[in-house]
Amino acid sequence: MKKEELHIALYQQNIVWEQPDENFSKVEAAFGKALSSDNMPVDILVMPETFTTGFGDHMARQAEPPKGRTFDFALSMARRYDALFVATWTVLEDGVVYNRLYLVRPDGSFDYYDKAHTFRMSSEASQIGRGTRRVTAEWRGWRIKPAVCYDLRFPLWLRNSSDWDYDMLLFCANWPGSRYEAWRTLLKARAIENLSYVVGCNRVGRDGTGIDYAGCSAIVDYKGIPMVQADPSTDSGNPLEIVLRATLSAERLATFREHWPFNLDFDSCELKNV
Repeated sequence: MKKEELHIALYQQNIVWEQPDENFSKVEAAFGKALSSDNMPVDILVMPETFTTGFGDHMARQAEPPKGRTFDFALSMARRYDALFVATWTVLEDGVVYNRLYLVRPDGSFDYYDKAHTFRMSSEASQIGRGTRRVTAEWRGWRIKPAVCYDLRFPLWLRNSSDWDYDMLLFCANWPGSRYEAWRTLLKARAIENLSYVVGCNRVGRDGTGIDYAGCSAIVDYKGIPMVQADPSTDSGNPLEIVLRATLSAERLATFREHWPFNLDFDSCELKNV
């Protein structure tokens, strides 16, 4: 049975470069402070892409086994808050390194998605294997399609089906501040064209290579209207680290889809979930 209200909390993090333990501590502190201030429940915790190390040339050498120390941390957070923990980190499997997004449940079960569109304008495309599976996960009756950063630019890969493959698109990202307007615009576009909620969690601050990130994390409704969003964080010395929260309504989504059945006119697509 689908939970009527789904409570999302995402952490717009200033990732400490190549220091997993420090990042674990930051995550624990950020959610601890944000979620202890009231009695509002939480169902999903979302982190930026490569939240333990940052995004760069170091990613391959930082890769872990599929169920390594970061998986253990994710599971501990999922159990602490009885929530789905969503984040990416690099994983070495069968001799290939993947930028893998995990969706970890409190009972230890999980789904994962390997980033399909590795960023060719960086070293990621040469050191990280490309995923080939489109994935839809389920949590408390909601269907969730995970994606990572650069995937956002490829609408065919993210296309909803005419009978609704998913209710939420969820992005973990390290999207540079120089292109933050594209990030904000594309989050809204993906929501509108797929009649879906969209959750986009981006990092802030300056990374170890000198790239600045503006954040602009957001939770967008099925009409393309931000329910909550962070303003651009342009001060690299004082980045806006924040936990954003919103409550999604299954009833409102279903009502909108029923009244505006744009899905009946979707163009056909050969891509299928596997």
